[in-house]
Amino acid sequence: MNLQEAADRAEQILDGTLAGIKPEVEAARGPSSDSVCTDRKNDGVGTKTVTRRRYVMTIISEDRRGNFLGVIERQWKRNGYEITSVRRNKEMPAIFASTPEGFRVSLEIGYKGQASFVVTSPCATESEVTEAPREPIDPDSPAGKGLPYAHSDFWSADTPLSSPSPGAGG
Repeated sequence: MNLQEAADRAEQILDGTLAGIKPEVEAARGPSSDSVCTDRKNDGVGTKTVTRRRYVMTIISEDRRGNFLGVIERQWKRNGYEITSVRRNKEMPAIFASTPEGFRVSLEIGYKGQASFVVTSPCATESEVTEAPREPIDPDSPAGKGLPYAHSDFWSADTPLSSPSPGAGG
């Protein structure tokens, strides 16, 4: 696999993850990056990994963060991902997994409920990589200041759920 193929697969993983969230959330592409592969073989071939990001612009309230992570964990497990670690922190929880083909995926909840997804590829051979298109963010908007801005009647609610979250079946 070359870096472009790895980047394309990372985008598919992110798109699939976001499509499985019900009710849906708003998300924006973050910056892409690549780095030298740390577990490359000594075969003389230069290899790198590629990382793609998505920032959830919907506010995930403290009362719904556990539900949000649960939806993602169940979805990832259904797709054959192995959960490698869970950060059980009430304010900034996270879940980390790996796909069957060796991509590392994570969901981390940060400041004020800002959720972000990161996918890093396994080692891939160097190649040209196109940057995924990103919408410009108004610097005066909450998103321009690094804060989520979209309100969701479900995900932004300040009340805990009394029943399973929508789309959580399975």
